[in-house]
Amino acid sequence: KQREDTDIRSVVIFRIGKEWLALPTGTVDEIADQRSIHSLPHRQSKIVLGLANVRGELLICVSLGELLGVELASSKQRAGHRSYPRLLVIRSDEGRLALPVDEVHGAHRFHSRELQPPPETVARANPTYTEAVLRWNDRVVGCLDGALLSYALGRSLA
Repeated sequence: KQREDTDIRSVVIFRIGKEWLALPTGTVDEIADQRSIHSLPHRQSKIVLGLANVRGELLICVSLGELLGVELASSKQRAGHRSYPRLLVIRSDEGRLALPVDEVHGAHRFHSRELQPPPETVARANPTYTEAVLRWNDRVVGCLDGALLSYALGRSLA
């Protein structure tokens, strides 16, 4: 008998700026087309961008790039590569939130043994939301800790 391999994980891979990141699939509710984001009055936070209408529901848009300190992409596109900005709608402790991203690859399944610890430079960052890195299509993808990210996003909304 072959032993059933039950240590399979699934993530949604996306890009912000030049960084490829991943969130656990269970964290992501849906991937929506980019929408207009309407600013909130009297809100000075760079993390909270405003509100977006996703299927008739007003969702708070949060800049994950700002929270993580990721350098945002320039308006130039790579030759021969076209990207489509999207909104990742995630479920957090505060409810559903929308995260604008530059590109979404989609769901990716892998075995947990493929995960590697983050490099020392990332591990020493304060605070760090990257729990591991994953090799995918000749790229290194930072796998984010969904629970820690949800907590940090909730704090940024307060």
